[in-house]
Parts: sequence; C-alpha cells; structure tokens
Amino acid sequence: MMGHTHALTGAVAWLGVAPTLAALPLLTESSRFVDAGVMVNALTPAEFIAGTLVCAGAAMLPDLDHPSATIAQTFGPVTWVLSKAVAWLSGGHRNATHSLVFAVAVGFGAHYLANTYPLGRDILVALLIGLAIRAVGIGVPGNKVASAMVDIGLTAGLFIVFRSYHVGYAWLGLAVGIGSLIHVVGDCCTEKGCPVLWPIRARWVLPWKIGIKTGRAFEQKFLAPLLSLIVVGLLCMRFVQF
Repeated sequence: MMGHTHALTGAVAWLGVAPTLAALPLLTESSRFVDAGVMVNALTPAEFIAGTLVCAGAAMLPDLDHPSATIAQTFGPVTWVLSKAVAWLSGGHRNATHSLVFAVAVGFGAHYLANTYPLGRDILVALLIGLAIRAVGIGVPGNKVASAMVDIGLTAGLFIVFRSYHVGYAWLGLAVGIGSLIHVVGDCCTEKGCPVLWPIRARWVLPWKIGIKTGRAFEQKFLAPLLSLIVVGLLCMRFVQF
C-alpha cells in the first residue's frame, strides 16, 4: 500500500479503538493497566487528536526499510540515512519490519520511552507527527527541501499545542504498536503479502490472488477516499461524545 493509505488506516484504527482502550482501567481499580500507568483516565480531546496523529505516523514505521518510501523523505537526509540503516539491518523491504515481532517491539519500546526518557519520548512523538503530516500529502509538490521545511514547521507547531494542553503520553506504546500492526495487516492485503511471523519467511497473502495492487486505481480512487471519509466520520462521532 502507499504511504497515505497506511497513514489513513492508522488514523482509523486509533479512532476506532482508542475510546475502548481508554476505558479499560475504569473496569476495576485493581487493574494492572492502572498500575502500569497505561491510560489511567479516559483520553482528553487533545490526547485523542495527538493519538490519532501518532498512530497514523506509526503506521508508516514498517516502511523504514524502504529508502524510497514516503517515510524516508519526511525529514530529508536524517530520515533517509535512518531508512538505509533499517533496510540493511532488516534484510530489505518487507522483511523484519513487516512482522508481528516488529509491531510488538516498537510498541513496548515506545511505552518504555514514554515512562523512562521524556526527551526520547518527545523526539519519537515529533517524528511520528511529522510522518503523519507528510504521508497525507502536505508539502510543496516537486520540492523535497521545501516539503521537509513545511513538515518541520507544522510538526513543531502541533507539538507545542499539545504541550500547552498538557497532553500525557501513557498511551504512546499502544498507539505505536497499533499503527505498526495495522501497516502489516494492510500490506497482507496486497498481492505481495508480508512475513507476519518473521523470522519465518513465509508470506501471508490473500487467497485466490485477490490482493490489492499498490498504487493502482482501486487504492487511489476508491480506498483512499473511503478511508478519508471514515476518518472524518469517526472524528465527528467521537467529538460529539466529549
């Protein structure tokens, strides 16, 4: 799937499951989720929006193994070099990063950062917000440098807004894990599939060769617009509930 499709599926996933996850600690005061500090209270509107952007950005993370992907172009040479390193370590495109192991690992890693290293947490949040912005196509067409500058400016602005609203990030690990997992699910729906149970290299694909062909008319003219409408609809529905 293309970058904007992955980002939109990440946003849909968070908008769909976040309210339920936020309510989990309210089921019992002795819940281990309360003890772990995961979503101790229901999300505020600002946290809900921040989570949507973070999850959308996290849905781009598995493509760090592809130096030509949207994620590698987001912050210019910084993300390109990072992508080259990840591609080398993971064995190339659609290998280690397109698996359940990767989704679980980055989810727990993000949760650890959120609770242990505030600076690392903030850097990760800013990176994921920037990825989400770039993935949905905000930038200057045909100018990578200008697009990177626009992305940096918008990312900084949103991060400052979230800080002003005292957004907490106890949910960060969940958002990152869900976003990465939904990317893998999405790519399993394409004709090439993914090695979900890596290091077992067998790829999971849809039967009867009905997988989506990346970048073709179905994805661009039907799937992406449909996902956009779902995002808007879920946002409206959730904010009516606040």
